[in-house]
Amino acid sequence: QVFLVEKAGRRSLFLTGLMGMLVSAVAMTVGLVLLSQFAWMSYVSMVAIFLFVIFFEVGPGPIPWFIVAELFSQGPRPAAIAVAGFCNWACNFIVGMCFQYIADLCGPYVFAIFAGLLLIFILFAYFKVPETKGKSFEEIAAVFRRKKLSAKAMTELQDLRRSEEA
Repeated sequence: QVFLVEKAGRRSLFLTGLMGMLVSAVAMTVGLVLLSQFAWMSYVSMVAIFLFVIFFEVGPGPIPWFIVAELFSQGPRPAAIAVAGFCNWACNFIVGMCFQYIADLCGPYVFAIFAGLLLIFILFAYFKVPETKGKSFEEIAAVFRRKKLSAKAMTELQDLRRSEEA
């Protein structure tokens, strides 16, 4: 895994894993919806579950730990990792405790909820998560500063245009 992360990059593996999980969740939904019509859909669902786990282990499983460790300087890093770990396990707990109730409520469409959430995660990661491969903390912080400054400049430019129009 470490060699793959160093070769492919954190962001690209993270996005690949999320996209693979999205496709797998859609395949699980299709498999469950069509199960009563086609008996072989059970195999589609089973393969989709295995692929879901594989894509999780390639991307969203390990990569956030790399990224969190690289996004923070030495001082706040332990606190950031503690918060990330808490969020990770809290979400695991919530999914584990609520899944059966959600499955009872949604029936074969239960994985459509996961697909929707995965789409949101993909969009967030694509637009907000930087590539940290081969970059120092200072370089990563500079990327965030540039984004913040460019967003601020765009806001100021829009305000200026509005005041000129008025």
